[in-house]
Amino acid sequence: MDYAYIDGEYRARALQGVRRVVVKVGTRLLTDMEGWSKAERVGQLVGAIAQLRDRGLEVILVSSGAIGAGMAMLKTTRRPKTVRGLQAHAAVGQSRLMSLYETACVGHGFHCAQLLLTAGDVKDHERHLNVTSCLEELLARGVLPIINENDSVSVEELKFGDNDLLAALVATMTRADLTVLLTTVDGMYNPKAEGERKRLSVVCELTDEVLAMAGETDGNHFSVGGMLTKLQAAEVVTRAGETLWIADGTDFTVLDHIFEGQDTGTLFPPCHDVRMKASKRYLAFFAQPTGELTIDAGAEHALCREGRSLLPGGVCAQSGGFARGDTVRVLNPEGEEIARGVSNYSAQEVQRILGVQSERIEEILGANASFAEIVHRDYLVILR
Repeated sequence: MDYAYIDGEYRARALQGVRRVVVKVGTRLLTDMEGWSKAERVGQLVGAIAQLRDRGLEVILVSSGAIGAGMAMLKTTRRPKTVRGLQAHAAVGQSRLMSLYETACVGHGFHCAQLLLTAGDVKDHERHLNVTSCLEELLARGVLPIINENDSVSVEELKFGDNDLLAALVATMTRADLTVLLTTVDGMYNPKAEGERKRLSVVCELTDEVLAMAGETDGNHFSVGGMLTKLQAAEVVTRAGETLWIADGTDFTVLDHIFEGQDTGTLFPPCHDVRMKASKRYLAFFAQPTGELTIDAGAEHALCREGRSLLPGGVCAQSGGFARGDTVRVLNPEGEEIARGVSNYSAQEVQRILGVQSERIEEILGANASFAEIVHRDYLVILR
């Protein structure tokens, strides 16, 4: 089953043992709710988060809204179109936004902390570890971490692209049990379904059909902020072995409804029963590949079906200027990426041992023949 219009037991299973939650809220939920000021909306959100904390949950908040807050402070009527205009409004608005959050948090007896991230902060391994360590310490001290993209310094190559993806990556870094994307629609809808009940309660697999539904709903009243970006976030979270939930955050009490197991929004259960290891998460979602290895059908079967390492005998071609210890993409004969891993050999060395049996590596490379595998299973992650 790819998807279902009725929950069944998925929500009950998803909520079992949940300890850590990432909640993402978009700009519109904080600034465009008629009849409520930004301060009131922030207060309502923090109040709902406080109830989750009272349940014993650790909560990380990913919050948009800095540019919108900056526009209000600078009395800008239209969103800036230049990079420096956006950066300036984000710089002004972020301090205002955090002031509202801290005031609301103190009213509930705890503090918040600000983390502004660029894509480089999570892709660079050392900075990635530093961000993770900081978040763990904040949670241990009972502080609410509030994360946003660092729009005041981000340029195109450093941007996440959307806070939905940022929330998914934060969830993956911190091994959050559940990620909740709050938007202004009640989950994902099938625009072509017959009958009145068109909301997808559960999406078990992101098939081409499901992706097509998101494309057709993008930009109309079913999709605010882009349903495709939410599905990209769901792909990351569910591949890591955890759960993502899209819900209508017009009323922030929906967070309480979620933890009561109500059939609201759309649930994306994990793809696998076993959660991905931390080292493999970095490889799958953050490491930047510097080369490619194309393998034959036999090697593809050994990797994907038998849990084997990648031996030189199954490698047909290599490209890129990678060194020992670099991350490489593994492609099947059709050119599809099926895995990523850490190469034990440089591109030049791989070129010399393509297609040979492991016993001949020492004969060919001499003293440089340190490994029987080009990529060891412990440093390989399957992506499909």
